[in-house]
Amino acid sequence: MKNATSIHLCTMWLILGMTMILAAGCTFFQKPAVTPEADLIRLTKPDYPDFSDGLFLDNLSYGIGKSLAYLQNVSADRTFRFGKDNYSALHLIRSLEALRDFVETRPDSAALNRFISDRFLVYRSIGGPKSGQVLFTGYYEPHLRGNLTPDARYRYPVHAMPGDLMVIDLSPFSEALKGKRIVGRLQGKTVVPYPDRQAIEADVAFGHKTPPIAWVDDRIDLFFLQIQGSGRIYLTNGSFIRVHYHGTNGHPYRSIGRLLIDQGKIPADEMSMQRLKAYLQDHPAEVDEVLNHNPSYVFFKTESSGPIGAIGVDLTPGRSVAVDRRVFPMAAPAFLQTQIPVVDGNGRIDHWMDFSALALNQDTGGAIRGPGRVDIFWGDGPYAQIAAGHMQHKGAFYLLILDPDKF
Repeated sequence: MKNATSIHLCTMWLILGMTMILAAGCTFFQKPAVTPEADLIRLTKPDYPDFSDGLFLDNLSYGIGKSLAYLQNVSADRTFRFGKDNYSALHLIRSLEALRDFVETRPDSAALNRFISDRFLVYRSIGGPKSGQVLFTGYYEPHLRGNLTPDARYRYPVHAMPGDLMVIDLSPFSEALKGKRIVGRLQGKTVVPYPDRQAIEADVAFGHKTPPIAWVDDRIDLFFLQIQGSGRIYLTNGSFIRVHYHGTNGHPYRSIGRLLIDQGKIPADEMSMQRLKAYLQDHPAEVDEVLNHNPSYVFFKTESSGPIGAIGVDLTPGRSVAVDRRVFPMAAPAFLQTQIPVVDGNGRIDHWMDFSALALNQDTGGAIRGPGRVDIFWGDGPYAQIAAGHMQHKGAFYLLILDPDKF
C-alpha cells in the first residue's frame, strides 16, 4: 500500500479511466507479487512428515465442519490451487469429509499416518525466501472492559464503520488496475484519503459519523483489539458483546514493535505483546507517538458468535490458521510443525516444546503474506494470550488433498 500525496490528481485520472493513476499517489491496496505455482511443492510419499497431532484430534471434526459449511456455499466446480495443481470445490469437500470421518474413529498416530499416506497427496510450503521455513505466530480473542455509554472511565470509543468511508474498486477503469482499490471519502467532488489514526483519535466529533459500538477503559487494550481483529467487550451490566473486524481507513499497517526495536527501547529477543504493553504502560508520555506510528485504524461490527474468520465461519482454537489466500487454498486441511510455549502455574513460560497438529485454512491477516507466514488462532483465556503474545517460531506447513485416484 502506498501513502496518498495528490488525491485530486488521482481523481482526475479516475474520471478519465487512465492507467497513469498508478503514478498519481492514491492509497492503494496493493499486495506483493506471489507465485502460488512455485510456493507449494507436491511431495513424494517418502518425504511425507510424521502426522502426529499434539491436540489429540480434539476439536478437529468441529473445525472441519466449519470449512465444509463454507464450501457448501461455493460453486461445486470452483477451483482451488495447490501449487501447480487445481482441484474443484467438490474434490476439496470430499477430502474434508474423508478426513473428518476417519478422525472421528479416534485413530492412533500410526493409523493416522497410514490413512494419510494411502489416500492423500501432500504439498509443502517453500517457506520464507532466506530460511526455507515458515514463521508461525499466534492470535487470540482479547477481553476488554466497556460500557454502552461513555463516562469518565469508559472514554475510548470502539468505532463502527463510518458512513462517509468509501472503498473504490479501480478494476473497471483499466485492466492495469485489476485487483486494486482505494479507500477514502468525498470532499466536494474530490476523493481524498481517509484520516489516519492520529486524526481519527483527535476528532472529538468523529463518533457523529456512526455511533460507536461501545466505549472501553483502556486505550492500549483497544489498540491491540484492532491488531487482533476481534474480541469480547464485557459490559458493566454483566453481559458482553463480540466485536469483529469490519474494515480499515486504508492506511498501511506499521509495526510499533519494530519501531521500539529500531529505537533500541526493547531488545528484539525480548519483544512480545506482553513486553510491548508493559513498555507503553510504563512510559505514558510516549503512548501517543508510538501508537500513531501505525496510521492504520480498524472499524468493527458486532457478531452473535465468533471470532469469525475470513471465510465467514467461527474459528476453532488450535485448529484455525490465518494464511495468505493467494498462496494457500482457503478451507483446506493443513498440517503444521513448530514450537509452542509450556506455561507454569504462575503463568510464565517454562520452556518451548515441539508441536504438530492438523489445521484448517480459515482466516487471513494484514501481516500474513507469502508462503513463509502462518498465524495460529488460540482462542481466549490466559494460555491463548501467552501463546499469541510470544510465538515467533519457525517450522513447516503442509496441505492435504485426496489423491484423485482414491477420490
